[in-house]
Amino acid sequence: MQVLGIDPGTATMGFGVVAVAGTTLVPVTYGVIRTPASQPPAQRLAAIYRDLQELLRRYHPQAMAVERLFLQKNRSSALHVGQARGVALLAAAQAGLPVHEYAPHEVKQAVVGYGRASKVQVQRMVQALLGLARPPVPDDAADALAVAVCCLHAQTSAWGGTGAPGRGGSRGLPDAGAAPFQRGAVR
Repeated sequence: MQVLGIDPGTATMGFGVVAVAGTTLVPVTYGVIRTPASQPPAQRLAAIYRDLQELLRRYHPQAMAVERLFLQKNRSSALHVGQARGVALLAAAQAGLPVHEYAPHEVKQAVVGYGRASKVQVQRMVQALLGLARPPVPDDAADALAVAVCCLHAQTSAWGGTGAPGRGGSRGLPDAGAAPFQRGAVR
């Protein structure tokens, strides 16, 4: 199974494609989609959509995992993030992909083991889980990889996952005696 993880944003949208082979997590690609603040909002969203379509065409994931919006103090920022998130959901729907959504604390719990983990803790754990030489940067890309890892933990049979599409949470995560994923190599 291969999942495209998304950390939504209009200025910077993180993406990460992670595959699972047996019990090994394999990082396929990751990075960010950036749009210039000088562009009108509609053009920025169109650029994000085009780039997402290209990622879907190039890597053929079987699912998309998207971080859910959390309430922000800045309503304007929340609106822009919501718009970018909507573009990602549209791209997935048009590609016929199931979408799995996870709250930030669910992702942190699945990846780090602590729902209030810092950005640095998430980056380091993603590095360890994926066998990367250094922590993924920028943190938007690390967050997207973490969302993909969270989805794979919840959805793959290697972890006993039986989670329904679109539902996050800790179902399917291993108990203390389960075999953990092993480090993978970047393709």
